[in-house]
Amino acid sequence: MPVSTYEGMFLLDSAKAAAAWDDTVKHVHDILTKHQSEIVASRQWDERRLAYPIDGHKKGTYLLTYFKTDGAHLKEIVADCHLSDVILRELVLKVHPKLADHLVNQAMTSTPNADAEGAGEDDMDDRPRRRRRDDRD
Repeated sequence: MPVSTYEGMFLLDSAKAAAAWDDTVKHVHDILTKHQSEIVASRQWDERRLAYPIDGHKKGTYLLTYFKTDGAHLKEIVADCHLSDVILRELVLKVHPKLADHLVNQAMTSTPNADAEGAGEDDMDDRPRRRRRDDRD
C-alpha cells in the first residue's frame, strides 16, 4: 500500500501536558510509531480554553504532528487515541502530496497567530452596533 502524509491535531489534557510535556509527546509519538508511522514534524501548537467541557476538562493543549503512514493503519491509530487518558480528541487529515513539504515547513516555523486573534476582536469593536428597540427614537 502507498504511504501518505497525514496531519494530526491532538487535543491533550492540559494538566498532564503541563506536568510532563516530554512524556505526553512521547505517548502520542509511541501510538504513531506503534502502527509503523514515520513522524515528520511535531510541535506544541497552543493551549486554550475549550468551548465546552470535554470529560470535565475546560482547557486543552494542542499538539500538531505530521507523519507518514499507510492509510490502513489510521483506524488503529484513532482507536488507540480513544483509549488514551492523555488525548481528549484527535483529528487526522490526509495532506495532498504537493502541499506536504510546504505545510510541514510552515507549521514548524510559524507560531499560533495570537496577534491575528486579537486584531479580529479589535475589528469587531470598530463596526457599527445594531440598535435595540429601547434605543430607537
